[in-house]
Amino acid sequence: MNILRQCPLCGHENFSPFLTCKDHTVTGEEFQIVACKHCSLHFTNPRPEDQKLSSYYDSPHYISHTDRSNSLINLLYKTARRFTLKNKVHLINRFSKGTLMDYGCGTGDFLAFAHSKGWDVQGIEPADPAREIANQKIPGLVHSDLIPTGNMHFNVITLWHVLEHVPTLNTTLKSLCSKLAHQGYLILALPNFQSFDAAHYGSYWAAYDVPRHLYHFSKESMAQLLRQHNLSIKRIIPMKLDAFYVSLLSEKYLMEDKGVSGFTIYLKAFLKGLKSNYYAKKNQDQYSSLIYVTQHN
Repeated sequence: MNILRQCPLCGHENFSPFLTCKDHTVTGEEFQIVACKHCSLHFTNPRPEDQKLSSYYDSPHYISHTDRSNSLINLLYKTARRFTLKNKVHLINRFSKGTLMDYGCGTGDFLAFAHSKGWDVQGIEPADPAREIANQKIPGLVHSDLIPTGNMHFNVITLWHVLEHVPTLNTTLKSLCSKLAHQGYLILALPNFQSFDAAHYGSYWAAYDVPRHLYHFSKESMAQLLRQHNLSIKRIIPMKLDAFYVSLLSEKYLMEDKGVSGFTIYLKAFLKGLKSNYYAKKNQDQYSSLIYVTQHN
């Protein structure tokens, strides 16, 4: 395991224990989340060595890499995804047009849809199985890293629930900023551990997703990270459907540990998703996931 001695955001060395969470997807191992006492960034520590991280994605249930409908939860996810694809393209159309890079594009559904709506697209996906699926949808446009994009610059670069997975946090952001066109937008979607559903489910909250999620951002720590890379926040937009999907997975993990199954899980999760979005109307900090629309200064 890789023990971080310095905070990935501010470099300070004083951390406090925050939560111990289980890997519910692959191994069943437990991982510690700590909070930096200086900047309040929460991060998984210790975490697997970089070369071993890929093994924690090796599961038929990890839908963003497999594109399978092998469970009711995955089927619901794919049904909701068809709706969110339209919302995502509508969002980027509000801010720009032209060239688009999706970093961590998974199986390529968002890129393929954006391409069908007139965007000139490129994708980056390091996972071989997911990249192969993506290149079947948009042949030759999805790469394993940034090198094939050469001197290309992009009007929009998106990371949909990706930054929390990236081991080289600051190096990656610096590279992505260098790929932005003049007045280009970097758009990031991230789980929000200050949400109602996170508080309700605690260590069972699915969006902690240890050890695949290496960082657990609040609005404050995210704002500090963006400032360090000369990125200014133009809009923060909630992802309201995430509260239902994350609550569904969280409820499943909780009930499995209790030896309970059945369709009551779906009802409970739906009600928790409603409650999470209701409370978040009064305080945007409490939405389950947030989209940060940023622009390089």
